[in-house]
Amino acid sequence: MTNPPAVDSSIVRDKRAMLFFLLGALMLGNAIVAELIGVKLFQLEEVFGLPKADFRLLGKDGLSFVLSAGVISWPLVFLVTDLANDYFGVRGVRRITVVTALLIALIFPLLYVAIALPAERGWWLTSSAGAGVPDMQQAFTAVFGQGMNIIVGSLVAFLVSQLVDAFVFRRFKRFTGEKRIWLRATGSTLVSQFIDSLLVVYIAFGLFRGMPVPEATALALTSYCYKFLVAVVSTPLVYLGHWLVEWWLGPELAARMRREAMQTQQ
Repeated sequence: MTNPPAVDSSIVRDKRAMLFFLLGALMLGNAIVAELIGVKLFQLEEVFGLPKADFRLLGKDGLSFVLSAGVISWPLVFLVTDLANDYFGVRGVRRITVVTALLIALIFPLLYVAIALPAERGWWLTSSAGAGVPDMQQAFTAVFGQGMNIIVGSLVAFLVSQLVDAFVFRRFKRFTGEKRIWLRATGSTLVSQFIDSLLVVYIAFGLFRGMPVPEATALALTSYCYKFLVAVVSTPLVYLGHWLVEWWLGPELAARMRREAMQTQQ
């Protein structure tokens, strides 16, 4: 009796392949989480126990620092983008971005089907009535139906901002070389996050939900201010991420991958 052929596990032992897989998984996981929680808006001042800012913008009074809960996970997405750019180049970032975008797009029909399914009319429908939710089907539709608007807006914003991030990152790296990691990582994130903030808010909340332009602009700008601060504060995480990758790959392989990434512009 002949033994079956051995399964080729070389890809599992390939550190480059595993790094690419890990970065892609982190990107996808955080992007999907951002889509699902992005329907919730929260008051940033209340998080820190501060009074409402109450500022005026574009003729609209009483505005404050309101953010989408999706901002919680997006900073890690752009950190992963910077690492992928450093070690796999623009082509690698494009592949991760396209695959992530396609899988995010898959959420749209799945949510539509889940909302359209007839609800169980017994226990589930009124199971949270005591908590102030008399109809779980309406609650489900309200939350995840709005989530589909978020998906459209953030998908467009994700594709555009990721490509912008990769482009700006490469320009910074041509100027800085292997030095000043913080400059190219933070600089590219600040540019791309500005575009991301404007697109996702104007499309998801302005176009689909009818949010007035002043409020949408305030939401986009306050969201960007938050991302700006997080990008600066999380600079140590950028260095930690590079240290972990260098430790995993080893100095020789890491250096070779960075050189190859610089040569891969298309």
